[in-house]
Parts: sequence; structure tokens; C-alpha cells
Amino acid sequence: MENNKALTLTIIANMTSNYGEGLGNAAGVQKVYKNQKEYATRSRESLKNAICIQSGLYDDLETSLDKVMQKKVTEELNAATCRALEGGYMSTKDMTYVRNSSFYLTDAVAVEPFINELRFHNNLYLASTHAKANNLSVQNDAKDTGLMPFQYEYDKSMKIYSITIDLERIGIDENFDVEASNEEKALRVNSIIDAIATLSLVVKGNMDNAEPLFVIGGLSNRKTHFFENVVKVKGNKLVLEDGIKEKLESNYGDFHAGVLKCGQFDNEDDIVRILQAVSTDEFFKNLKESVLSYYA
Repeated sequence: MENNKALTLTIIANMTSNYGEGLGNAAGVQKVYKNQKEYATRSRESLKNAICIQSGLYDDLETSLDKVMQKKVTEELNAATCRALEGGYMSTKDMTYVRNSSFYLTDAVAVEPFINELRFHNNLYLASTHAKANNLSVQNDAKDTGLMPFQYEYDKSMKIYSITIDLERIGIDENFDVEASNEEKALRVNSIIDAIATLSLVVKGNMDNAEPLFVIGGLSNRKTHFFENVVKVKGNKLVLEDGIKEKLESNYGDFHAGVLKCGQFDNEDDIVRILQAVSTDEFFKNLKESVLSYYA
């Protein structure tokens, strides 16, 4: 425990993608290209923002406009006293201050190649209501009624992402030589864990339960996404090759696995047997207790 300086998790969850640049009334999901195929993604920035909001870290967020909108930072309002600054900041108001985030995420990338699914919508009811009130015709006066058809790509799929928290930097702001209490540090880390365990995402009016279907990791002496390269899904099965087992049993940290026992994976029984996976609820409960012990 004394050598562990980070908390690292790799997670599989069902979630929608977020959107890149639109063209007119058409919007496309964000994608990455690998293995000569394209995969839908939810960006690390989108994930981080959702986790910061849901964890409550942004409850005390204050902003400042200095040509660009940025987080407000002062000698009194810093990463030790303001939870919203835990995710990092650059403030150019009066003096320039930079503090990197104490936790890092990867993009959430789909496990299967993207298959284009277009959705078509319009605001016909609103336009018809306006047309009726103003003696217009939706058919003949579409522009004046505000009728607006639009389309967008849709993707909700199983995605993998990782998060690593630098436990040594939580609640510390070197710019002002201040540090939060250990109790506050543990609260911030466990708030992030709670948000991940119950993550809910909204995009274009769609809400999805993005709770982990599978999670692996724990406290580590390596500040990196330790399991990023070994968590793979093929077909509807978690790949249980030697790499994932060796990392789980390594001396680089106190690692465990958790699975939501719902039949999502065809080899759920093998996951439990080979990785000694507990339920996701038990996994996160034990992880939070480890965080409390670390900061005790």
C-alpha cells in the first residue's frame, strides 16, 4: 500500500457516442480509424466533463472571462480549496497560472467497427402550431413556419475507456503552495469513483446508463493506464488471454476485477472463475475503502 501512488481502472460500458462537426442539418458521431476500419468514440473531454458534473466536483465551479472563458483562479480559489479545479486549469487573469489535472482519461472506443445508422427528425409539431397561430401553411410557407428537418448518425455500443488518478497530486496546488486535508482528498477521489460506478450520459436528447459492465484495476505504483492494452472484447466475449491475467496478478499494485452479472458477456462464468471477478458493486465498495485507507 505504501508504494501505491495511483488509482487506475479500465472499464467496459454501453454508451452513446458524442458528435463531431456537423454539416448543415446533418451531424456525425466522433470516430477513430484503426485496423483500416472506423470505430465510434466518446471523447475523453466529454467523459471527463460528465464525471466532473456527476461527481459534484463542478458544484463550486466559478468562471472568468479573459478573452476566452476559463475557470476562475485566485490565491483564495485554488485546487486545494475549490474542487472544480481538481481537473486542472490555465488562468490568464492578471497572472498566468497552470495546473495539470490530477486524473486522466482515454477516449471511450467501441469494441466493434462502426455501422452507420441514420436517424431523421423534424420539428413538425412546433412548426404546425406556429403556422396555425399565424395563418400560414407548413407546406407552402415552410421557411416562415420554422420547419426544420435534420438527421444525425446514431451509435450506442459497448466501449472501453481507462482512467488513472494521481493520488499524490489530489488537492495540491503548487502555484499557491497549498494542500487540502487527507479527508478532503479521499472525498474527491471517492466522488469520482461513485460517478464512474453510476455514470449516466446525455447527448442529443438520448440518455444512457453507462455504468460499468466490466471493470479491472485498483491502487497501483505505476501512474499509467495499466490495463489499457489487455482489455479486449471479441464477439460477445471478454478476451481472457495471458496478458490480462498476468497484469492482474502482478506486483505493480493491488488489482481486482468486477463484472455486472447480467449475461452481457457470453463467457461471464469464465470471467468470474479465471479473474476471480466480484460484482461491480462489491468492486467499487472495496476500492473506496482502499482509498480511505490510503489517505488515513
